[in-house]
Amino acid sequence: MLNLFNKKTNEEALKGTAAAVAEGQKNNGRKLTGTVVSDKMKKTVVVAVSFEKKHPKYQKYYAVTNKFKAHDENNDYHIGDKVVIQETRPLSKEKRWVVISKV
Repeated sequence: MLNLFNKKTNEEALKGTAAAVAEGQKNNGRKLTGTVVSDKMKKTVVVAVSFEKKHPKYQKYYAVTNKFKAHDENNDYHIGDKVVIQETRPLSKEKRWVVISKV
């Protein structure tokens, strides 16, 4: 397609972001470790990140789990894999993370 405004297409921009994060270029986003709980989407995995939080009144620790959608360019990661994800610019409506590596 002819690009009149000399801007990157969505695929080029997406590929550049994942490649930049994988190569370790400057990206100050958070890094989290979690487990892949779904790999049913194309180029996307859902990663569950668990941590313990302390109740302010009762001083007891309880488990909290957050799920993040992360970009997986080559569909390399599957359910049960422990992975490291890094925060990046928004890639879609809900996807703001990129899978960096397997633990």
